[in-house]
Amino acid sequence: MGTRLFLEGRSRGSIIPHVQPKILFYQRSLAGGGAERVLVTLANNFAQQGAEVLMAVMSPPLTYAAELDSRVRLINLDTRRYAVGGLRLARLLRVERPVTLLSTLSGINFWAVQAKRLARVPVRVVLRETNTPTEVIKTRRRLKDQLRIQLFVQHAYPHADAVITPSRGVRDVLVQLTGISETRVHVIYNPAITSRFDALRKEPVEHPWFADGAPPVILGVGRLYAQKGFDILIRAVARVVQRTPVRLLILGEGIARGELESLVRTLGLEEIVAMPGFDQNPFRYMARAGVFVLSSRYEGMPNALIQALACGCRIVSTDCPSGPREVLDEGRYGRLVPVDDVEAMSSAILDALADAPPQVPDSWLDQFRETNVFRQYRQVLLEAV
Repeated sequence: MGTRLFLEGRSRGSIIPHVQPKILFYQRSLAGGGAERVLVTLANNFAQQGAEVLMAVMSPPLTYAAELDSRVRLINLDTRRYAVGGLRLARLLRVERPVTLLSTLSGINFWAVQAKRLARVPVRVVLRETNTPTEVIKTRRRLKDQLRIQLFVQHAYPHADAVITPSRGVRDVLVQLTGISETRVHVIYNPAITSRFDALRKEPVEHPWFADGAPPVILGVGRLYAQKGFDILIRAVARVVQRTPVRLLILGEGIARGELESLVRTLGLEEIVAMPGFDQNPFRYMARAGVFVLSSRYEGMPNALIQALACGCRIVSTDCPSGPREVLDEGRYGRLVPVDDVEAMSSAILDALADAPPQVPDSWLDQFRETNVFRQYRQVLLEAV
């Protein structure tokens, strides 16, 4: 008999063996974002437990491909069009016959549901929504784009076998938008603290700003998109440096780079602000930062905030929908400020610099640890197997 995946039985605490269930993960790419990293972490865990795992992506970039377990089969559907990706996913479902399909993000999720219909094969479809849909809709300027996202949401999630959200806030929005029963939506936090986390945060940092005696570094991590609010963070730091010497380091890449660099020049902060790009290991910077700031306008459940907290960082975060208030336990483990409020953010950063690092109990961080999160995903994905 081949490798077996063991699941806890429902009676007498028995252990029921299942022979290599096949699980298909589907997402847009393996770019350097939190949603992509979550699925890589989950895929690796299932592979290590003996499942046959496929990771299908619509197209590059494949930034996190190197982090995939060698037993995970990576499949590039080679298209940037959602509908074409859905058709190719349907063909893949017919050929591979997985027991479960897990997809993430609204557009991808809509086409995952259509792919099952087209394939006409028995597969458990689990949809994962990573962002707060109402906030995503607000960012679209054209009415047709807003309506398309609403269509994706309202015609995807009610047809799923199960839905997973990374926070209670996202769950509440989905229930309101779609009318699905709250009992069908599983809130499972992101596996932000992985088995490699402790080793990664201890790796050295060569950047001169982290030398002994240097001014404290304010750290931001995330894609350079309007959603992340780095323009507000830069403006806040411009106020902070009028009171005390600091540096601002933003790790990430994205389409807003040009606008952010222009803002830095306009404010005369070229010697104060650095944006070196995406870094595969931001945790080593978190472990040495003076303050970590999450400046987002909206989230679903910010991995970087969880990871900074686990690194012992002083925290300032916007009280955006959804996730930060849950991660910080209503502000107990970090300062919450209104979205897009430069003055409040700069004041919070100054106050945080004077604070002692937060004392976060292991019992609080355990809910974000890879092993605990995987156990919950395993139960949802293989519930009917």
